[in-house]
Parts: sequence; structure tokens; C-alpha cells
Amino acid sequence: MLIRSLVSSKLQSLSLRCFSSAATPQVLKPGDVLRKARAFTEEDVLHYSKVTHDLNPLHTDSAAAQNVGFEGPLVHGMLVASLFPHIISSHFPGAVYVSQSLNFKFPVYIGDQVIGEVQATNLRANKNRYLVKFKTRCIKSDELVAIEGEAVAMLPTLTVEQLLHKEQ
Repeated sequence: MLIRSLVSSKLQSLSLRCFSSAATPQVLKPGDVLRKARAFTEEDVLHYSKVTHDLNPLHTDSAAAQNVGFEGPLVHGMLVASLFPHIISSHFPGAVYVSQSLNFKFPVYIGDQVIGEVQATNLRANKNRYLVKFKTRCIKSDELVAIEGEAVAMLPTLTVEQLLHKEQ
């Protein structure tokens, strides 16, 4: 009984770890924000177009994009939104992306510097994983929210066996 209570208290304080390049892993808490900066290239857009078969000329033809009021070719919204699962899985290997809602607010053009951001808003234990809800957004030009939404992911956690092994 004593061992079970010690393991239980250790699991509560150590169970959800952010596996990053930092020397010591950090515990994810509501309010924590993870970010990734990226500028998408013409090559990125062409590869994405080929893989998805989305051949809309708004993504590859300046004249077509300008004819409908854009400054130039657009980066696919879903390509920009791919930053969100990338951020989560790079910090939590083995994460399972469960859902995503998106609102596209402003266009992202080839070469725009964007910052993808996920903010933990709710964590719930679920067996050997945590179900985590994130507020998601991509910011361009240091102020404009180009994409916003919410994501849910299942994040791996330490098992009792892993915790006991770490304690030895």
C-alpha cells in the first residue's frame, strides 16, 4: 500500500513529460505554449500540390492569385496548419493527433515568416496517456493571426514500470 501511494504521488507529479532537446524534460501544464517558426517556399507548395493533387492555380500562378485579389500565390492553408501536429509530435514522440478545427483568417504567401503555436488548455488522464486540448494559431508578420483553432491529441506518459526503473 505504501509503495502504491508513493508511485501514485510520483506519477501525478512526473507523468506527463515534454521530450525536448532540453537537458531536463518539462512537465506540460495548462497555459504552456510551444512554438515553431517557418517560412514556406515555392518548392514546399509545389511538393504539397503534387502529393495532395490540389492543383488550384491560386497556389502556383501569380496572375491567377492576383486576379482574385491576392498579392501572389498562396501557401495551402492545410500546409500551414501542418505546423500544429509537427509541434506536438516533436515535443511528444508517439503523440496521436485526434482532432483539429481551423479558421483561416488571413492568407499566407510564399516566403511569409509564420509562427505556429499550440497552447495547452486542458489535460485529462486516460489510462497510459493524457488527452490534451490545445488552442492553435499561426501568426504572420508578428501580429496577424492567419489561422486559429483547437486541436486534441493523446500524449504518451510514463508507465509505473518506467517510473520505478527511473527511481532505481
